[in-house]
Amino acid sequence: MGRLEGKVALISGGARGQGAEEARLMAEEGAKVVFGDILDDLGKQVEAEITEAGRDATYVHLDVTREGEWQSAVATAVRKYGGLHVLVNNAGILIRKSIEDTTEEEWDRIMAVNVKGVFLGTKHAIPAMRDSGGGSIVNISSTAGLVGSLEGSPSYTATKGAVRLFTKATAIQHAKDGIRCNSVHPGPIDTEMIRDTITDPERWAARLRRLPLGRVGTAADIAYGVLYLASDEASFVTGTELVIDGGTTAE
Repeated sequence: MGRLEGKVALISGGARGQGAEEARLMAEEGAKVVFGDILDDLGKQVEAEITEAGRDATYVHLDVTREGEWQSAVATAVRKYGGLHVLVNNAGILIRKSIEDTTEEEWDRIMAVNVKGVFLGTKHAIPAMRDSGGGSIVNISSTAGLVGSLEGSPSYTATKGAVRLFTKATAIQHAKDGIRCNSVHPGPIDTEMIRDTITDPERWAARLRRLPLGRVGTAADIAYGVLYLASDEASFVTGTELVIDGGTTAE
């Protein structure tokens, strides 16, 4: 029996990277998965891969900054699979600029995707989870939501710090509904978000020197952490941070 047998999960940013790996793993562990993104061709490819393996998955177009699209995604999960037990707010973007170089439009954009998107997903998942008898919300933050960095993006750091504290507020206020909420804080993970660093040998070597485990993380490293928090194995875990960073923040 899978670790998510009998559960319905909704994942944002699921067309590639961490989100796609989370969708695959949750489906393998018995969940019926609805996942959304704005990268429709890639999303449909992931859907086909999961369903061809005999698992249940449905891809939907989901711009996390649009409330109506969140309402539609939640409705799809409830209508097609009978409820909602897991939400993974995974979608996010990175703008790698200093404070002075960041435009107002860029600031508004990253706040809309990384913070407003988490708010909207949580807002519309809660009633469906309550009707389903409770559930687990997993918000993907970052080590940037825990500590600052000389080379980090101030706008990205601001959004991930907001996600961390929004998670705690959600956990406290909705424990009475049987809804848990936790944040995951990845360090450097080999996905599209940091590929510009990986392709620069000097920058990449410098990054690895700061990693106690000596390697970059993988999407699977994050997906297994998300799986734990989504499952009943974490039934007494809420309002906390799961740091998956190869030791980056330990010193």
